Amino acid sequence: MTLKDATAIVGIGRTPFAKNLAEDERTLACRAVLAALDDAGIAPGEVDALASYTMEETDEVELAKAVGFGDLTFFSKVGYGGGGSCATVAHLAAAIASGQASVGVAWRSRKRGSGPRPWTNTTVQLPTPAQWTRPFGLLRPADEIAMLTRRYMHEYGATRDHLFNVALACRNRANQNPAAIMYDRPLTREMYMTSRWISEPLCLFDNCLETDGALACVLVSRERARDCPNIPVYVHSAAQGLPAQHHGMVNYWNDDPLTGPAWSAARHLWKHADFTPQDVDVAQIYDAFTSLVPLSLEGYGFCGRGEGGAFTEQGALEIGGRLPINTGGGGLSEAYVHGFNLIDEGVRQLRGTSTAQVPDAATCLVTAGEGVPTSALLLTNRS
Repeated sequence: MTLKDATAIVGIGRTPFAKNLAEDERTLACRAVLAALDDAGIAPGEVDALASYTMEETDEVELAKAVGFGDLTFFSKVGYGGGGSCATVAHLAAAIASGQASVGVAWRSRKRGSGPRPWTNTTVQLPTPAQWTRPFGLLRPADEIAMLTRRYMHEYGATRDHLFNVALACRNRANQNPAAIMYDRPLTREMYMTSRWISEPLCLFDNCLETDGALACVLVSRERARDCPNIPVYVHSAAQGLPAQHHGMVNYWNDDPLTGPAWSAARHLWKHADFTPQDVDVAQIYDAFTSLVPLSLEGYGFCGRGEGGAFTEQGALEIGGRLPINTGGGGLSEAYVHGFNLIDEGVRQLRGTSTAQVPDAATCLVTAGEGVPTSALLLTNRS
């Protein structure tokens, strides 16, 4: 049995994105799921599999009752925040391909724009790595990734101009996307270079948006996908990655902290694929922070070790460049919903319906969070 093209994403749905939405997370989740099912032409009662994040506040029981699912025969949750986005789809693909289910829904709903920050809860015991870092000032993910970014800049000569190239590519695509929070807000180099620090060397525009919103997608078997109303987007390959001796974003005592989970996931992802990084037409690369993009470019094989910064030069990440990325605006400029909007944008690209369409796009890489145990998908519209 193989996952290769055995299942397809046939429906996608989302709510509006905003800094402060009135509805609660469960309502947003229901709206996104119903929109995805409507897009797929599938009734809620046919759904028998669910997958989401361990950080998802809306559980399977609440969603199933509110939306009207039938009997569920498979349900799973994936840990590590943004590292779990692509894995939710991978779990559903495995369940459907192995006969455990027939119609799967993956979703993420959160009110990060108006809700609390996870690290502000001081009543819970810190996980083991955090006990060695937070007392010394690494309180937020931005602080942890800032340390990793500084190490990367020191080791390989990456510069703030390289990080700006990432931020600009995402903002340019958001400026084409009416659904993006930053749709009407262009970014210039001067704005970037003079913006306030969030955690040096990461400035305001190196950090993702704080967003309220929800997204969902629907998977079915390859055979059933042919009868759905939209172009099927096949799950060609899927992988998760957790390197040996890894400790998440505070992986500074590892022998090589710059060889992150992307490298582990990539080895498995490409091993089971019929194409290579050079055959990828468009990529949706997890961008909670700009520096994660060059690290991911290296991990997934688009360039050599230490070459991720230079890869971003000369418009390489723009439409028409070597590898157009985050064509809806990504977490930096469309919305930050733990990376799930990257999955839905990958589907739009392969349907040919993106607001920043890559001509004749047939293959798309989608990645989850680098720096934490991660996951990735290779999607294709080739039957």
